Amino acid sequence: MSSESPLSKPITPKELEKELGGNRSSTTRSASEDNDGSNRHEEIKELNQQKSNGDVDVQPNGGYGWVCVATCFTINAHTWGMNSSYGVFLNYYLSNSVFPSASRLSYAFIGGLSMSMAVLISPIITTVIRKYGTRTCLLIGVFFQTISFIGASFATQIWQLVLSQGICFGFGMGFLFVGSVGIIPQWFSTRRSLANGISASGSGFGGLTYSLATNAMIQHLGLAWTFRVLGILSFVVNTICALLLRDRNQQVGAKNLAFDVKLFRKWEFWILLGFGFFSMLGYVVLLFSIANYASTIGLTPKQASVVGAILNLGQGLGRPPIGYFSDYIGRINMAGTTTFFCGFLVLVVWINAKSYGVLIFYALVGGTVAGTYWATVAPVTAEVVGLKDLNSALSITWLFITLPMLFSEPIGLEIVKFNNGSYLGAQLFAGVMYIAAACCLWILKAWKVGQLERLAASDHLNPTQINPVQEDLDGRGDDTVQVSPFVKRLIKWRKV
Repeated sequence: MSSESPLSKPITPKELEKELGGNRSSTTRSASEDNDGSNRHEEIKELNQQKSNGDVDVQPNGGYGWVCVATCFTINAHTWGMNSSYGVFLNYYLSNSVFPSASRLSYAFIGGLSMSMAVLISPIITTVIRKYGTRTCLLIGVFFQTISFIGASFATQIWQLVLSQGICFGFGMGFLFVGSVGIIPQWFSTRRSLANGISASGSGFGGLTYSLATNAMIQHLGLAWTFRVLGILSFVVNTICALLLRDRNQQVGAKNLAFDVKLFRKWEFWILLGFGFFSMLGYVVLLFSIANYASTIGLTPKQASVVGAILNLGQGLGRPPIGYFSDYIGRINMAGTTTFFCGFLVLVVWINAKSYGVLIFYALVGGTVAGTYWATVAPVTAEVVGLKDLNSALSITWLFITLPMLFSEPIGLEIVKFNNGSYLGAQLFAGVMYIAAACCLWILKAWKVGQLERLAASDHLNPTQINPVQEDLDGRGDDTVQVSPFVKRLIKWRKV
């Protein structure tokens, strides 16, 4: 068996064509391309030399990457999964007046605060990764998340809960999540969305586990020891994951800039930010409100916790298929379709879910698409800005969605209060926000089709010969090339 690494193998003409713009069949090459043999031979020699020197990165598309998928899955389960159990905590706080001086709005802010803090500090996290490495970043996250649970177990006033379960937990979750989310795309090419979907499903399965476990522990151990047990579990599991996870920042030439202002010059990047902004306005309301909504229609606390758990089960089951089919029908296409379907389910099913059985059905089916953003954000961002700018773009993305994550649940509860306890207004708000997010992806799809048309014209190809899922297209193509009208690109089917 040869001991050659992928980087030392000579590149073939077919591989060159994939590097330079997609596979071109002999029947579609123009006469001018056939006369370019000598130039192409020189390009092959140059790329072979670059590969032997390690200058051209070849993504493993597997190997140790699957270990990284498993560790990111586990990190998501013990960050976002644990955070998903806040719906159970919120229902307990509201039902038992744990902190008599606290208002409903104060409790609502804690859940949103943890999520917003996680993404607000993303520029700091990106800087830590660039200067000290991914492992140091993850271990900082382990420290903050552990002391957040331990600190919350001794809280006797609402401001102490805000500092511990809100701000400190958010810091820990941020260092762990932001520090790991950009690693999976570095290991995969054609399986990128599948791997990212499996990784993202960890938050769903973790949410399922911890929603049920948290309710059971509160009933049998009390609130304080529930926090302590969660802190111990968080410390042990996340420490192991931090030691196993490996990035490929050096191989892909990741920039890891905390705030790369040149990205704001791309209008398509603004549309991508809109997708995240509207998605979070809908997602947080759904995630944190469904358990309390269950109580308002007469269900018991145990049934309410089961509904929240089933929603997380749906997220865990739904995210890998979203990733899998994204690699076949296009990442933007899949994200847009499932986001729209989620809004449709909110407006049609959740609003009419007045019994335990119907609400369980909605939680399971709606949960499969509720977290579409988290399953698709990294691959879709890579489609828009390319792999080299991925971490920098994600850093800005996390910062941009801070406000909707912080204020969406308070907005939802204020709408409920305004409607005298009815959740109809909050449900309409969540559904419309998901539809708005889907519209952003529809516009992004039209941009991507235009990018493919420009690249095809520059390389004398038919656009259908270019596979955007397999190739990094950022920076390629002639911007002066005339493309089809925008409206036509909106309705044209392409794998993007």
